[in-house]
Amino acid sequence: MTDLSHYRNIGIFAHVDAGKTTTTERILKLTGKIHKTGEVHDGAATTDFMEQEQERGITIQSAATTCFWKDHRFNIIDTPGHVDFTVEVYRSLKVLDGGVGVFCGSGGVEPQSETNWRYANDSEVARIIFVNKLDRMGADFLRVVGQVKKVLGANPIVMVLPIGIEEDFRGVVDLLTRKAYIWDDSGQPENFEVTDVPADMVDQVEEYREQLIEMAVEQDDDIMMAYMEGEEPAVEDIKRCIRKGTIALDFFPTYCGSAFKNKGIQLILDAVVDYLPCPTDVKPQPLMDEEGNETGEVATVSTEEPLKALAFKIMEDRFGALTFVRIYSGVLEKGDSILNSFTGKTERIGRMVEMHADDRNEISRAQAGDIIAIVGMKNVQTGHTLCNPKFPVTLEPMIFPEPVISIAVKPKDKGGSEKMGIAIGKMIAEDPSFRVETDEDSGETILKGMGELHLDIKVDILRRTYDVDLIVGAPQVAYRETITQAIEDTYTHKKQSGGSGQFGKIDYRIKPGEPGSGYVFASTVVGGNVPKEFFPAIEKGFKGMMDEGPLAGFPVLDVEIELYDGGFHAVDSSAVAFEIAAKGAFRQSMPKAGPQLIEPIMKVDVFTPDDHVGDVIGDLNRRRGMIKDQEKGVTGVRVKADVPLAEMFGYIGSLRTMTSGRGQFSMEFSHYLPCPNSVSETVIAEVKERKEQEKKAKN
Repeated sequence: MTDLSHYRNIGIFAHVDAGKTTTTERILKLTGKIHKTGEVHDGAATTDFMEQEQERGITIQSAATTCFWKDHRFNIIDTPGHVDFTVEVYRSLKVLDGGVGVFCGSGGVEPQSETNWRYANDSEVARIIFVNKLDRMGADFLRVVGQVKKVLGANPIVMVLPIGIEEDFRGVVDLLTRKAYIWDDSGQPENFEVTDVPADMVDQVEEYREQLIEMAVEQDDDIMMAYMEGEEPAVEDIKRCIRKGTIALDFFPTYCGSAFKNKGIQLILDAVVDYLPCPTDVKPQPLMDEEGNETGEVATVSTEEPLKALAFKIMEDRFGALTFVRIYSGVLEKGDSILNSFTGKTERIGRMVEMHADDRNEISRAQAGDIIAIVGMKNVQTGHTLCNPKFPVTLEPMIFPEPVISIAVKPKDKGGSEKMGIAIGKMIAEDPSFRVETDEDSGETILKGMGELHLDIKVDILRRTYDVDLIVGAPQVAYRETITQAIEDTYTHKKQSGGSGQFGKIDYRIKPGEPGSGYVFASTVVGGNVPKEFFPAIEKGFKGMMDEGPLAGFPVLDVEIELYDGGFHAVDSSAVAFEIAAKGAFRQSMPKAGPQLIEPIMKVDVFTPDDHVGDVIGDLNRRRGMIKDQEKGVTGVRVKADVPLAEMFGYIGSLRTMTSGRGQFSMEFSHYLPCPNSVSETVIAEVKERKEQEKKAKN
């Protein structure tokens, strides 16, 4: 039985291009897992094994690997940084106990860092911070520490100070031990010497060491009292306090270095061992009932408990379907039968493997705390709970964002349809933020995703991995409809056709709901004019109509419906009659309630060199953007704005032209807002015209 205190389940996450994958490569080299480091820019990084990742130099899907450092087992997940793939970060953080947040020494806290940090806060994951690329032009460790405080509202506890900056960066001073780690120019991680603190840094080291100790001792009253009386705590006591504060999310131990130049990584590995939690240190996962509410019980991390595990990722590769699983309690052995509590079906475990990116190592047994992959599971999807059939439980499920952009695709030849159907089925299982539906009128397949790059990659995978040649339509915005006025109305459904008829009368109020509320139904009927047993049918009738609004057939959001009176017939009333009444009521009343088209607004974050700021802001204004903030950095300016998605297609090309190729941007969905009349009229006209053409084509 493995000692769980020697397990560390960690994720490495950051903004695009902060150096996550390079940091992971260095960790694998130092821990002896690989013997030659692969570089991202050469397309040779271990954890970037998809063709698309190697070509674009970005991480698209999270990759898992296992390595060992000082008798401790690290299960590491390298996550993507690009905003279109944040779902990968979210689901990885969901099953991890700790994380390493990587920030660029010159870029600092970038937009995606904020999103990932927010996810990590929501998942209550303890983190250490690694400020990377200190050898870069414009790198400034203490400036980034200041940004972590200001932008993320976090509390960094500085553990090291850099020796030299930019091209003169040579190493770091460990504040706890007052020792300097200086690397030579060979680029080999093991070529360093430990010396005394450089003379010109002694005062700065003492100042920051004092701040470190003051923050740490707040975790232990006895040590704090002794410290206030002038007694310096032992290094082991300070470490114990830092570990306690890190796990409680009171602060985040902060390190620096250069992963590419192999400087500072050993101290990160030591910090993972010293300060990040093992599986038994973190708050256990809550158990849920069938309605998705917490039962008050938790999945205690122990090998003595019945099996409880969460499937957090499905991946197709050359060997078939892999289901990545985090085991929270119990033991899983080859040949065991397990229950999927979501589907109610049992499956037998055939092969289990330990992953190293896309290589695998066959195992026959796994236990609480492990992250493994199971080969060939049939009906498991992301977020399903796997458990002992005698002790059925459900773990807290994962919630994924709604897509905001869609494209229509169809195979170039008839033979491609079947291939495309199989391929898309596999891709949906792998990525819960990727949705697919068929347009009933045109017969086209509609792919929906989180952004242009997201869908671009999906089309690329269909073409290359599954050999499906596609015709791809222009990207479409996920418009929605809502209402602007409250109305009171009545509707009667009456049908007599010999024998028993149908009768249902409802009096109701429809009004605009709170933004983000979706669909809310309430009943205030008193006196039994509409019997209680028909309320669910009325609610179902209204809800079923929300998929198609009165203006252009887009789904309806943020509407409250209140049933306040009605009438029924002792013989002719039925659930079906009241459901039909609700549907008729929706068709009758929605056009009277001031229907309005609303569009997705994106939170856009643009980085531009100083001399192009005016052009970038002018261009965002032309795109109906609302400028929220401007922040000057060392190498340029960050402009934050809210911009309608409809205006952002192809933006990367315009930005590169405006900034001579030096601009960057990221965007993520923020909220919905009403469309201006001119836009609304154009969209509605386009939808009507498309429907007319489809009707003609059918006839």
